[in-house]
Amino acid sequence: MSPEELQEKKQMIYGMISDKDYRPMKIKEMAVFLCVPKDQRKEFHDVIDELLQDGKIAIGEKGKLTLPAEDMKTGTFMGTRRGFGFVRIDGEEEDIFIPESSCKDALDGDTVLLQMWHHGKKRGSRRREGEIVRVVSRKTDQVVGTFEKSNRFGFVVVDNEKFAKDIYIPKGKTKGAVDGHKVVVHLTDFGGKEKNPEGEIVEILGHINDPGVDILSVIRSFSLAENFPDEVMKEVSHKPDEVDTKEMAGRIDLRSEKTVTIDGADAKDLDDAITLTKDETGYHLGVHIADVSHYVTEGSALDKEALERATSVYLVDRVIPMLPHKLSNGICSLNAGTDRLALSCLMDFDKEGKLTGHRIAETVIQVDERMNYSDVNEIVTNQQPELMKRYSDFTGMFQNMEELASILRKNRKKKGSIDFDFPECKIELDNTGHPIDIHPYDRNAATRIIEEFMLAANQVVAEDYFWLEIPFVYRTHEYPELEKMKELAALTRSFGYKLKVGSDEVHPREIQKLIEAIEGTKEEAFLSRLTLRSMKRAKYSTVNEGHFGLATQYYCHFTSPIRRYPDLQIHRIIKENLKGGISKKRVEHYEKILPGVAKKSSDRERIADDAEREVDKMKKAEYMADRIGECYEGVISGVTSWGIYVELPNTVEGMVRLTDMTEDVYEYREEDYSVTGTYSGKRYQLGGIVKVQVSHVDRMTHTIDFVMAKEDE
Repeated sequence: MSPEELQEKKQMIYGMISDKDYRPMKIKEMAVFLCVPKDQRKEFHDVIDELLQDGKIAIGEKGKLTLPAEDMKTGTFMGTRRGFGFVRIDGEEEDIFIPESSCKDALDGDTVLLQMWHHGKKRGSRRREGEIVRVVSRKTDQVVGTFEKSNRFGFVVVDNEKFAKDIYIPKGKTKGAVDGHKVVVHLTDFGGKEKNPEGEIVEILGHINDPGVDILSVIRSFSLAENFPDEVMKEVSHKPDEVDTKEMAGRIDLRSEKTVTIDGADAKDLDDAITLTKDETGYHLGVHIADVSHYVTEGSALDKEALERATSVYLVDRVIPMLPHKLSNGICSLNAGTDRLALSCLMDFDKEGKLTGHRIAETVIQVDERMNYSDVNEIVTNQQPELMKRYSDFTGMFQNMEELASILRKNRKKKGSIDFDFPECKIELDNTGHPIDIHPYDRNAATRIIEEFMLAANQVVAEDYFWLEIPFVYRTHEYPELEKMKELAALTRSFGYKLKVGSDEVHPREIQKLIEAIEGTKEEAFLSRLTLRSMKRAKYSTVNEGHFGLATQYYCHFTSPIRRYPDLQIHRIIKENLKGGISKKRVEHYEKILPGVAKKSSDRERIADDAEREVDKMKKAEYMADRIGECYEGVISGVTSWGIYVELPNTVEGMVRLTDMTEDVYEYREEDYSVTGTYSGKRYQLGGIVKVQVSHVDRMTHTIDFVMAKEDE
């Protein structure tokens, strides 16, 4: 069923249930009432599931479809290892607490219907609580974990620490697994309050200590598709390896322009190229993006699979691409010395960086040089002689790029655009997949050049299509919740920094002022992260709600169609508009499908982020397991009633448990996130510099324990 058909069915069924004359009926009764053919019953159930997940309808006590009661809500269950959980409702900031006795058989990630209580059961509690009425839909019926054998049966300890119970595996359902095997389990019974879930092993990934099994386990846990379906690969096999001259007809030929790509040294999917000239009027910047939509046509098997994935996933040892390699590394990649089709945003800026004109056009380009960030940085920052000589035809252009990027960045910051500059990490592996080094990524002048030029193109395209009043997919970032900003302001005040919060909102300029004030200080990393956590998550939307973090009303993702579906989707819209405009029928088509595209892309982006973060945590724990007893200096990045979190310069974070600080009795102060020794008066606070020793690493939970190092260590 296409997204368009799905939307139509959902509207029809929701309208029926909303009607005042509707008589509640069960799903099967409704299918019969609507004369749904038996071979379409599965699709019908999918439509009902979508409506239930959206919270538009509910299932009453007798299993009949109805509208949800006012105190009944639908949300996503988040389990914990301790048995209780929380439910997150779309559009609501505060999660709802679910006591262990009220979780029923809900597992982490399930969509659930819950009965709300206004407040907790404890006297004086203001926390919202509730109980699960039923599971609306399961996130998955497969989980990954470690097998442990008993005499007559086995059980699996699930990798996801949010699963409170182990999974019982009956005799005969183990597939021959032995202790320590990483396995994929199909759940046959989801358990309950006093009963463990039950399942059968469907795949043995290997032993927990075998190379590559750890990352493969994460891939399976997040249901990331490694291989493409046969019908997709058959379709791809017919795609060309080179651009045919016939395909260039009607495009602007820019092959004579001096063109470069600038990416990481190991990047293979190159989807953006740059041209830049400077004259007496200012700068003429071309941002040329691979025309992926020329090869991935709407509704094809390739397109459906791309939407299902919605994004490429970048793990430490591999990429799980949105598109097959023949496209992502081949005909769609802007490889040097080859003709490539592109969609270009051609922008003119005066000497102060003000946009004076622009054009979006279909083009054909040829990249002259495939540059990397390190070499370009050496040229523009250090004027490295050998590189200056090697790229003598391009050094002037690189210097002009750095000049324009600096002007654009300065202008952006004036408007209040926020730059979070805390380090992300690069994890180096040996040929067995074992981590041998962890270090922060180097953000330099070259990376900032590309960032600024991509930001500029994304804003220009978004504003252009907003005023054309054409259905579109925007990248939006809502204003943060006022209470969270007030809490952040109180915290930063305790460190001597001021965050001005208005009566109803905070301006992004105030956040940027804070980021500038803490730059280079010992508190920079953790205060930057606390600030980021206080804000809402960016998402894709068909409504142009603006982008708080960038302090702009207009923003979209235009520049990475090889690895992000929203970029590919808006390329289609742009090209259709360039070729004579979008008819009323096509406008209606886009209005129907784009909400689903935006939601799918936002959801898959979160899954990709979670998978990447999980692999990083795993490899950091593995790296530190080889360094038990070693001492490091780090920054206190978090303080809780049970311990002090410390972040090392290589971005690894571990915890010093208060129970291990036996030289004194420490008391936690919530008001300023600190702990103080009762007898010594020694105080540990956020941002403090401490020396720690690695004491223990749990490879299962990916947690790292430190103890405070002695003064002479």
